[in-house]
Amino acid sequence: MESNDSRHHDELYSQVVSAGKRKYFVDVKATKGGDKYITLTESRKLFDNTTGNMSFEKNKLFLYREDFEKFRLAMSNAFDYIETGVIPEEKNLESDTSSNRDDSSIVDGIDFSI
Repeated sequence: MESNDSRHHDELYSQVVSAGKRKYFVDVKATKGGDKYITLTESRKLFDNTTGNMSFEKNKLFLYREDFEKFRLAMSNAFDYIETGVIPEEKNLESDTSSNRDDSSIVDGIDFSI
Protein backbone atom coordinates (compact mmCIF):
# COMPACT_ATOMS: atom_id res chain seq x y z
CA MET A 1 0.00 0.00 0.00
CA GLU A 2 1.31 3.45 -0.92
CA SER A 3 1.98 5.95 1.82
CA ASN A 4 0.33 9.34 1.64
CA ASP A 5 3.74 10.94 0.91
CA SER A 6 4.53 8.70 -2.10
CA ARG A 7 1.06 9.14 -3.55
CA HIS A 8 1.52 12.94 -3.63
CA HIS A 9 5.15 12.76 -4.76
CA ASP A 10 4.13 13.78 -8.28
CA GLU A 11 2.36 16.95 -7.03
CA LEU A 12 4.56 20.00 -7.63
CA TYR A 13 2.18 22.87 -6.94
CA SER A 14 -1.37 23.24 -5.65
CA GLN A 15 -3.80 26.10 -5.19
CA VAL A 16 -7.34 25.97 -3.76
CA VAL A 17 -10.16 28.28 -4.83
CA SER A 18 -13.12 28.30 -2.42
CA ALA A 19 -16.48 29.23 -3.94
CA GLY A 20 -19.52 28.64 -1.71
CA LYS A 21 -20.26 24.92 -1.43
CA ARG A 22 -17.60 24.17 -4.02
CA LYS A 23 -13.83 24.08 -3.94
CA TYR A 24 -11.61 24.06 -6.99
CA PHE A 25 -8.12 22.59 -6.86
CA VAL A 26 -5.51 23.59 -9.43
CA ASP A 27 -2.62 21.16 -9.21
CA VAL A 28 0.58 20.88 -11.22
CA LYS A 29 1.83 17.31 -11.30
CA ALA A 30 4.56 15.36 -13.04
CA THR A 31 4.61 11.92 -14.58
CA LYS A 32 7.35 9.45 -13.66
CA GLY A 33 9.11 10.66 -16.83
CA GLY A 34 9.07 14.26 -15.57
CA ASP A 35 6.39 15.63 -17.96
CA LYS A 36 4.30 18.29 -16.22
CA TYR A 37 0.52 18.54 -16.50
CA ILE A 38 -2.36 20.30 -14.72
CA THR A 39 -5.34 18.76 -12.99
CA LEU A 40 -8.42 20.87 -12.27
CA THR A 41 -10.69 19.33 -9.65
CA GLU A 42 -14.14 20.53 -8.62
CA SER A 43 -15.25 19.25 -5.22
CA ARG A 44 -18.83 19.75 -4.01
CA LYS A 45 -20.08 19.01 -0.53
CA LEU A 46 -23.28 16.94 -0.61
CA PHE A 47 -25.65 16.19 2.28
CA ASP A 48 -27.96 13.16 2.17
CA ASN A 49 -31.15 14.12 4.04
CA THR A 50 -32.28 10.50 4.42
CA THR A 51 -29.08 9.18 6.03
CA GLY A 52 -27.67 12.42 7.45
CA ASN A 53 -24.31 11.65 5.86
CA MET A 54 -22.01 14.22 4.29
CA SER A 55 -20.06 13.29 1.16
CA PHE A 56 -18.05 14.97 -1.55
CA GLU A 57 -18.57 14.72 -5.31
CA LYS A 58 -15.40 15.29 -7.30
CA ASN A 59 -14.94 15.98 -11.00
CA LYS A 60 -11.45 16.05 -12.44
CA LEU A 61 -10.01 17.41 -15.68
CA PHE A 62 -6.46 16.70 -16.90
CA LEU A 63 -4.68 19.27 -19.09
CA TYR A 64 -1.54 18.19 -20.89
CA ARG A 65 1.21 20.54 -22.07
CA GLU A 66 0.41 20.07 -25.77
CA ASP A 67 -3.12 21.42 -25.15
CA PHE A 68 -2.25 24.41 -22.90
CA GLU A 69 -2.39 27.01 -25.68
CA LYS A 70 -5.74 25.78 -27.00
CA PHE A 71 -7.18 25.73 -23.48
CA ARG A 72 -5.73 29.18 -22.70
CA LEU A 73 -7.33 30.60 -25.87
CA ALA A 74 -10.71 28.99 -25.13
CA MET A 75 -10.71 30.31 -21.54
CA SER A 76 -9.63 33.77 -22.67
CA ASN A 77 -12.42 33.84 -25.26
CA ALA A 78 -14.97 32.75 -22.65
CA PHE A 79 -13.80 35.40 -20.14
CA ASP A 80 -13.87 38.08 -22.85
CA TYR A 81 -17.40 37.07 -23.89
CA ILE A 82 -18.66 37.21 -20.28
CA GLU A 83 -17.10 40.65 -19.74
CA THR A 84 -18.08 42.24 -23.06
CA GLY A 85 -21.01 40.20 -24.42
CA VAL A 86 -19.23 40.17 -27.78
CA ILE A 87 -18.66 36.77 -29.36
CA PRO A 88 -14.91 36.43 -30.02
CA GLU A 89 -13.63 35.93 -33.54
CA GLU A 90 -13.67 32.23 -34.40
CA LYS A 91 -10.26 30.64 -34.18
CA ASN A 92 -9.45 27.06 -34.95
CA LEU A 93 -8.75 25.47 -31.54
CA GLU A 94 -8.18 22.07 -33.16
CA SER A 95 -4.97 23.02 -34.94
CA ASP A 96 -1.60 22.44 -33.31
CA THR A 97 -0.59 25.80 -31.81
CA SER A 98 2.38 24.57 -29.78
CA SER A 99 4.87 26.34 -32.08
CA ASN A 100 3.01 29.66 -31.61
CA ARG A 101 2.94 29.45 -27.82
CA ASP A 102 3.64 32.64 -25.87
CA ASP A 103 5.09 31.53 -22.52
CA SER A 104 4.39 34.92 -20.98
CA SER A 105 0.64 34.57 -21.56
CA ILE A 106 -1.47 34.87 -18.43
CA VAL A 107 -5.27 34.50 -18.26
CA ASP A 108 -7.00 36.53 -15.51
CA GLY A 109 -3.94 36.32 -13.26
CA ILE A 110 -3.46 32.57 -13.73
CA ASP A 111 -0.31 31.56 -15.57
CA PHE A 112 -1.05 28.25 -17.32
CA SER A 113 2.46 27.96 -18.71
CA ILE A 114 4.95 25.67 -17.06
